[in-house]
Amino acid sequence: MNVHFAEQRIDYTGEQLHSHWARKTFGIKGDCIVSFLGSCDVKPEFMVDLEDIESGSRIYSPLMLHFIIEHFGCNLDRGILMQRLLAALACEHLRDASGLPIVRSGDDLYLEKRKISVSIAAVSPVSTLIHLGINVQTKGVPVPACGLEEMGLKADVTAHHIMDAYAGEIASAEISRTCARPVR
Repeated sequence: MNVHFAEQRIDYTGEQLHSHWARKTFGIKGDCIVSFLGSCDVKPEFMVDLEDIESGSRIYSPLMLHFIIEHFGCNLDRGILMQRLLAALACEHLRDASGLPIVRSGDDLYLEKRKISVSIAAVSPVSTLIHLGINVQTKGVPVPACGLEEMGLKADVTAHHIMDAYAGEIASAEISRTCARPVR
């Protein structure tokens, strides 16, 4: 699995959640996890979550740490499980690094009912895509929120830790698939 942290700021609008975005943007081929810093202001035409669309929710943060994952040959059911694995790894890291009681509910992270993240998994004609955004700053976020700055955590260090943990889990799972003998 390819791992890449983009040094340049990329503001997330939802438009980035499409097949081969990492290839078109960074020249990365195959399964990948890419992370970058930028605002989050998802345009209605790029919203994927039907509940957010139906409720007219605004998905906004002045600065987020974003992760986009693309897995080829992966259906939505598996993609949702991968999304939850990513959220669990992020929760574990944030809790350990900050010492705060951060919890995960599904694919969302919280600190005392304040939302830390947004996430979605979706399918394209050729792949499954996952977006996880972790608040860095929270001014103007439309719900009670908490971010990395308040937790005293650096975004780039957090990005590398979460990407490496995710890639490590995927590699380990691939090896585990080859270690079981068939049952009759």
